[in-house]
Amino acid sequence: MLRRQIPLFITFVSGLLLIVQYYIYPLNFIGKNLAGWFQAITAFAYVLAAISLFAVNGKKIRDRAPGWIYNLVLLLSLVGTLYIGLFIHYLGQGYPGYQPIDEGTYFDWMFQYIYNPLSATMFSLTAFFIASASYRAFKARSVESTLLLGSAFLVMIFRVPLGEAIWGAVMPTSWDITVFIEDIIMGGFNNAGQRAIQIASAIGLISVSLKIILGVERSYLGGD
Repeated sequence: MLRRQIPLFITFVSGLLLIVQYYIYPLNFIGKNLAGWFQAITAFAYVLAAISLFAVNGKKIRDRAPGWIYNLVLLLSLVGTLYIGLFIHYLGQGYPGYQPIDEGTYFDWMFQYIYNPLSATMFSLTAFFIASASYRAFKARSVESTLLLGSAFLVMIFRVPLGEAIWGAVMPTSWDITVFIEDIIMGGFNNAGQRAIQIASAIGLISVSLKIILGVERSYLGGD
């Protein structure tokens, strides 16, 4: 019983202290101290996550599960990155694009020439999924979807030089279409929708936080 009551009590006290110190200036040191503890706990969490990663992926590699070669690549990449970042420092001279500055390390080279290209590749692939989802969402089946389709078309076409050239040829006037895009669509309708989502998300976050502090939400304990 105490195994559940003690974590609930610590959560309640910590959450209450963080709320109170925000409004009472002399107690601000509590928030700073708890933030330092949070960073220390996060460091241990990273270690536990690495151990879990090795345990889960190591089991798949041992059992030769389908796609085990990808699990092997993951673990080798993790070990290689940790070793280079912790124990190998400056390259000196030699690799393409090297500049004699403090950033010229093996780890920096990996970030610039391995991580960044892979990230760009992943974002490029994501663009195709976004285009597919947009095609399904922008079908003019109702008044709302038609408005969404029209707004998206205006924003996309007039965000590039081609749209500005078309507008200048069709409507050679002093009225700039980008003013309508920026001030009315993006600055008006888009901002209103984003703020509504942010307000709703904030209310949901407050609700969940109160449930955790008061012990109503106990899923983080591994049950209930």
